[in-house]
Amino acid sequence: MFTKREFLKASALAGAAGLILPRFALAAPVIDQIQLFVPAAPGGGWDQTARAMEQVLRSEGLIGGAQVTNVGGAGGTVGLPRFVSQYRANGSAMMVGGMVMVGAIVANKAAVKLDQTTPIARLTGEFLALVVPAQSPIKDAKDFVAALKADPAKVAVAGGSAGGSDHILLGMIAKASGVEPQKINYVPYAGGGQALAALLGNQVAGGISGYGEFAEQVRAGKLRMIGISADKRQPGIDVPTLKEQGVDVELFNWRGVFGPPGLSDADRKKQVDLVEKLVASKAWQDECVKRDWTSIPLTGDAYAAFVKEDTARIEAILKDLGLAS
Repeated sequence: MFTKREFLKASALAGAAGLILPRFALAAPVIDQIQLFVPAAPGGGWDQTARAMEQVLRSEGLIGGAQVTNVGGAGGTVGLPRFVSQYRANGSAMMVGGMVMVGAIVANKAAVKLDQTTPIARLTGEFLALVVPAQSPIKDAKDFVAALKADPAKVAVAGGSAGGSDHILLGMIAKASGVEPQKINYVPYAGGGQALAALLGNQVAGGISGYGEFAEQVRAGKLRMIGISADKRQPGIDVPTLKEQGVDVELFNWRGVFGPPGLSDADRKKQVDLVEKLVASKAWQDECVKRDWTSIPLTGDAYAAFVKEDTARIEAILKDLGLAS
């Protein structure tokens, strides 16, 4: 051990000799070069998650560098087989995915399943909002359920792609209310803008999407939010949950990361440690606030069990909707 005097003396000698002392306080990266695989096109939720991860991991010194690879198509089912085959046992490779991929695998009868990867961690979740046009006679979720029970065909609800999280939530609401899920009138749109236009034009009775998609129009009084699929009321959103209103449904569009198949125990632990350090950082927490993401971290075996349970739940509701056999 150096005494303070010896350290100062050594520093002076090193300076005189033109040498640079090592930066003892600088921690080594958990993973030197990480490869983030995104089974979706640039710009979407999974891509945003990967690039936010890269930014924070770099700033926190948890990685030395990163490469993001995008392979989009069919809710992630085009990219998944490539990740499974090309990155096997690669301890520096991680794939970003989530609930949408679970549904797409079932709906598309994909040959490669999510259980062929190594679950590492759940990161964020986005609760879904149920809204109606401002002029609608439907004032709350109880009114919505009553209309659904009276004639589900007359309650057209706009949302994203068929079999996606929006469609799944409507199916869950119907089933919980005693309505046959296959009788619901779900209107899928390729983009959030189109669904919003249908709502504002009173072409549909309601709409389902992430809260952020509707927030501006709700604040402007052009849409009325009548329920949220969260487990509890959300800060800054003065709307009761569906459960509070007697609809026993809870759903969030979660995103997480997966390692490739064949990871060693040591590499799996290293990836879990990396993500645990990521989500504990103030930089990540600030990023979630900035992007309106709800941080719901879950790692390792607990995450693997969650993915298995959620896959079974989503498969069951897609069968109810007639989208899976």
